[in-house]
Amino acid sequence: MEYGWRWLDGRSTPLLNCSVAVRFRLVFSPTLPIWAPPLLALLVAVVFHEVAHGWVANRLGDPTAARLGRLTLNPIAHIDIFGTILVPLMLIVTNAPFVFGYAKPVPVNFNNLRHPKRDMIWVAAAGPAMNLALAFVFTIVWKSLAPMVAGHADQPGSSGAANYLGAVVLMAQSGILINVVLAIFNAFPLPPLDGGRVMVGLLPHALSVKLARIEPFGFIILIVLLMTHTLDYIIDPPTEFLLKLYLGAF
Repeated sequence: MEYGWRWLDGRSTPLLNCSVAVRFRLVFSPTLPIWAPPLLALLVAVVFHEVAHGWVANRLGDPTAARLGRLTLNPIAHIDIFGTILVPLMLIVTNAPFVFGYAKPVPVNFNNLRHPKRDMIWVAAAGPAMNLALAFVFTIVWKSLAPMVAGHADQPGSSGAANYLGAVVLMAQSGILINVVLAIFNAFPLPPLDGGRVMVGLLPHALSVKLARIEPFGFIILIVLLMTHTLDYIIDPPTEFLLKLYLGAF
């Protein structure tokens, strides 16, 4: 399940090469809104995340998502108009310090899994793992194309192809950040986040039952942590570590 991603502020911006981002704005096609590539990157992140949950569940014995047509990359099957489009778009356009986005959760009946307690771990972990894999792909794309966009920006004029190449670079740049933050955020060990479900599967029965009882209050706890910026201190260090790892290693 994915419940949000947050723009990292000035501390982390240099990791994504701010100079390239500035140059990009000079060549970006005026026919394509500046918010479109980040929104598309978010859509890719949440759709692949949900499909990963359903695909692993199907492999481990629960065909619920497959029967409901949710094992598809067609975004229409996963889009929640409010959570996938309206909320992120509103927050991006208003330059909010953080942006929420989510897709319709893929239905999983854990009772259908061959080993429910153990297999719950793999189903839950599949979403963040997919986001980390997507961050790797976006890193390769960004590293490959960003120097070309910077080169075109230095020229007096730029072609339409260069403008749209710039859009791909912004999508890749956004995709790195979005997927890393989604992976870290969803790994937080609080139900109903994926990390919470992993912990429920890992803990001894008595403790897992107690943790599972928190799920109805999970959203309230998350909102409080977000509003008080407490969650920043929890997810910022691993997020910045992974960004440095991705952008430094590739």
